Amino acid sequence: MTFNTQTQSAIHTLSQAFAPLRCVILAARNDSFSFSVVNEHGVARHTERLYPEQYAAPAPLQAVIERARQSLVA
Repeated sequence: MTFNTQTQSAIHTLSQAFAPLRCVILAARNDSFSFSVVNEHGVARHTERLYPEQYAAPAPLQAVIERARQSLVA
């Protein structure tokens, strides 16, 4: 898997946002990727597919993070 700089930055931001939970990157292709937030037992708690328009700028990526955080506490 090779990622462009924006994708790498988004993956890093997601990983930091959900620590200490793990953020696993899945099914990367055509500048989009799926991520799953998994707990300490490896159980996926949230999964979502992201497209460049969702992670190329800080505001849309922050909206994704907030939506995922809300689903984790629900």
